Amino acid sequence: MMDERNSGPASAGPVFDAAALVTRVLSGAVLAALVGLVCLEAVLRGAFNYSLGFAEELTGYCVVLLTFFGAALALRAGSLFQVHFLFDKYSPAVRTWVQRVFVIVALIVCVILAWKAKDLTLSSFSRNRFAATVLRTPLWIPQMIPPLGFTVICIFLIEQFLLTFRRKETN
Repeated sequence: MMDERNSGPASAGPVFDAAALVTRVLSGAVLAALVGLVCLEAVLRGAFNYSLGFAEELTGYCVVLLTFFGAALALRAGSLFQVHFLFDKYSPAVRTWVQRVFVIVALIVCVILAWKAKDLTLSSFSRNRFAATVLRTPLWIPQMIPPLGFTVICIFLIEQFLLTFRRKETN
């Protein structure tokens, strides 16, 4: 779903561009923090035989967040969920309908997963549960990542659905 005029992803409007910008900035900040934390842990272990103790827990949370945000950005860029050797054999009209069906099914799945993940988060919050780790992180904090990630994916799925109508007009 690349715009033929440039190499960036096609856009369905400024709201989606803003969501992508926020996602990219947050992903970059989390990735920088993750790299910094891993490097610090490696230096402390190698040079001083000392471990931060909490680095593994935080890096795990960062990796999960980056996985969700990376999938959302890849979806927006049109580089996720495509089987070109099959997809390219269809006529443009059939491709458009296949794309719409895929987006609707994916959107339904993501909404259900976001809803169930939200329920888990609220359950941990109401029960005041903590991770059995050095930081004793309240479980609702890392459990907010899946509903947030699925919501961002839903935003870009909606954008992809809207773009199928725009492509129909240009074909």
